[in-house]
Amino acid sequence: MHISRPRSILLAGAVAVTLSATALPAAFAAPSSTAVISEVYGGGGNSGATLTHDFIELANAGSSAYGLSGFSVQYLPGTPSAGSLWQVSALTGSIAPGGRYLIAQAAGTGGTVALPTPDATGTVAMSATSGTVALVSGTTPLTCKTAADCAADTRIVDLVGYGSAVVREGSGPAAGASATASVARGASLADTDNNAADLAAGAPTPVNAAGQTSGGTEPGDGNPTEPGTVRVHDIQGTTRVSPLNGQSVTGVPGVVTGVRTTGSRGFWIQDTTPDGDARTSEGVFVYTGSTAPTVAVGDSVLVSGKVDEYYPSTTTQSITEITAPKVTVLSSGNALPAPVVLDAASVPDAYAPSAGGGSVDRLTLDPTAYALDLYESLEGARVQIADTRVTGATTAYNEVWVTVKPNENPTGRGGTLYSSYTDQNTGRIKVMSLDTTRPFPVANVGDELSGTTTGVMDYASFGGYNLQATELGTLTDHHLQREVTRKQRDKELAVATYNVENLDALDEQAKFDTLAAGVAVNLSSPDIVSLEEIQDDNGAVNDGTVGSEATLKRFTDAIVAAGGPQYAWRYIAPVDGKDGGEPGGNIRNVFLFNPERVEFVDRAGGDATTAVTAVKTKKGVALSASPGRITPTNDAWADSRKPLVGEFRFHGKPVFVIGNHFTSKGGDQPLHGRYQEPKRSSETKRVKQATEVNTFVKSLLAADKSAQVITLGDLNDFAFSPTMDALTDGRVLKPLITTLPAGEQYSYVYEGNSQTLDHILTSPGVLRFDYDVVHINAEFADQASDHDPQVVRVDVNAPK
Repeated sequence: MHISRPRSILLAGAVAVTLSATALPAAFAAPSSTAVISEVYGGGGNSGATLTHDFIELANAGSSAYGLSGFSVQYLPGTPSAGSLWQVSALTGSIAPGGRYLIAQAAGTGGTVALPTPDATGTVAMSATSGTVALVSGTTPLTCKTAADCAADTRIVDLVGYGSAVVREGSGPAAGASATASVARGASLADTDNNAADLAAGAPTPVNAAGQTSGGTEPGDGNPTEPGTVRVHDIQGTTRVSPLNGQSVTGVPGVVTGVRTTGSRGFWIQDTTPDGDARTSEGVFVYTGSTAPTVAVGDSVLVSGKVDEYYPSTTTQSITEITAPKVTVLSSGNALPAPVVLDAASVPDAYAPSAGGGSVDRLTLDPTAYALDLYESLEGARVQIADTRVTGATTAYNEVWVTVKPNENPTGRGGTLYSSYTDQNTGRIKVMSLDTTRPFPVANVGDELSGTTTGVMDYASFGGYNLQATELGTLTDHHLQREVTRKQRDKELAVATYNVENLDALDEQAKFDTLAAGVAVNLSSPDIVSLEEIQDDNGAVNDGTVGSEATLKRFTDAIVAAGGPQYAWRYIAPVDGKDGGEPGGNIRNVFLFNPERVEFVDRAGGDATTAVTAVKTKKGVALSASPGRITPTNDAWADSRKPLVGEFRFHGKPVFVIGNHFTSKGGDQPLHGRYQEPKRSSETKRVKQATEVNTFVKSLLAADKSAQVITLGDLNDFAFSPTMDALTDGRVLKPLITTLPAGEQYSYVYEGNSQTLDHILTSPGVLRFDYDVVHINAEFADQASDHDPQVVRVDVNAPK
């Protein structure tokens, strides 16, 4: 198994970011006296190279075996960009005392000498001249991209940076690596945590666990002209994991059905003589690594190589591949196998088999019962869809979500509603294009991909199963319009919530203008706007800045220019680096309010670490500080945005507003992943946060049961979630999203599902209201934020 090849197909053209080259501090790790990275070579198969493959060699300087089960080696480019990911190669077995352990990596197109038989195999195309390799306790990809950050990751057992690597140990990276030279430790295996001193350049000298220095065999050696005994359906098998995983195959016949020349390069082949078993796919991906494929669609080929199950991440399903391929082209221009049609009749209503939270990898596929099993049984094979409605707008990565089930939980504007953990939308599928010469259609939710779209079934960590189109349907524009909510009446207090997606003073004016129009025009200038994701004045620049005055000045000026009122604002600046979000951004919640319509009650005492309390008064209840924060030092809010509480007065009545931005869903297992049912690990923290807010609301109502409380914001969870149960405990808050017709209960679109992460809730004291989700972003390819704002108009003087 190998994990986390970079998603470069989605990151093409990403702007490079220069990262700190600070040397690793002495606290990185004690110099290893046992397992070390003893040699690194990234020139395999390059021009002038003798060896065909890159490799990483480990050594054990200790006196007992060093177990590698659950360990990995990971590679990062020498100068990582913003989108660079650590690439993972999982390890098994152990290193004998004084022994070596050889990990083969990607092959180039040159070289004539095979490595010794490797002890583990990855598919990473390492740079010959600059990169970083880490030996890691675990297989979860590292996230650090600077020497200092990697120093803090205790999973790293040893690390080697070479060439001009940003991430390295000590005063500098090991020097001299090239197409003909590796960097290696001396015979003593000395490790002083200084790569420049510990490793030197020289001719590559790979050694495996058996002590071999040569004589290995390449997977799929030779270019046969006759088919071997293994067919594609033998490789795919009847489960998600190939019965031939890790084995070499020779002369696998097939016709090329698709070619991918960017990102994860390779091509798909399909056997024209199927076995008649619906569980076994007749298609498979042939991974060519950094080498562009030289075959064309319609070529009849024989492929030799090594079968591998590639896991894009530790929680996803795998992709069955043939790696390190050698290809013989027998003929060209051959007809392609007929595609399997995916439609409402062929895709099951049940989504995935249950494994009680465990892995479904070894479960026998049942493509007539489960949608995920059907898609897996077609992995790598040709499929076709027709006249499909768009349920997720075109992304910046040229992806669009459609449904093959037009009657499956439709929204009023053309989406597909996600309304239950147990009722998944099985007709959703992501469409991408293998044709890089034609522009990708820019579609909004409700548009149609008309005619037939044909391609091969693939799988990725982002979105799961997807159709890699070789023939793309045409876009029918249904002219989805951005909504404009009505203006509040004089007696109504209009309170809105809007996630403005990491807005800071350094953003382009166009972003400010579009967001401002959303407030002034589409939201019709609410009296109060609770904002999420306002950053400090220099955004991701991590220099201790915490104020947001410049950001808010630009935003409120842009609202005036868009025809809105001159808003004032209140917020509490966070302690630097303590509220989560983008590093350096110091994200926070902010209240904008129109002083011509509503009064903010300023009461001193609120700061980043002081908890606001409810104070019973003769007239009801007041805040101890306004603005204030709810239990900011409670561990529920560690590395997360703290709720902002403000006391307002409208037409003589006090109104208490709580702006929230609960912790994200990052770390949850995907709906389409290998673990079924998926675990929602992030939910635990949100439930704690909801409990804190609920407790505070109860304290307000204990002092004045008729207090009018509006709790709102990006709660990062659904109306049917345990988070919402905790927030509404005791019926102290009512989620207004549930008051809308079912087809309108959404404010966010993710992987083709229209769903609700943003909410407005009101206390029992709010007797008369009018609530609206204003759809201006989430359904559109051109969006200022990925969230739709929403607004509630409250009659604060409604008769009891």
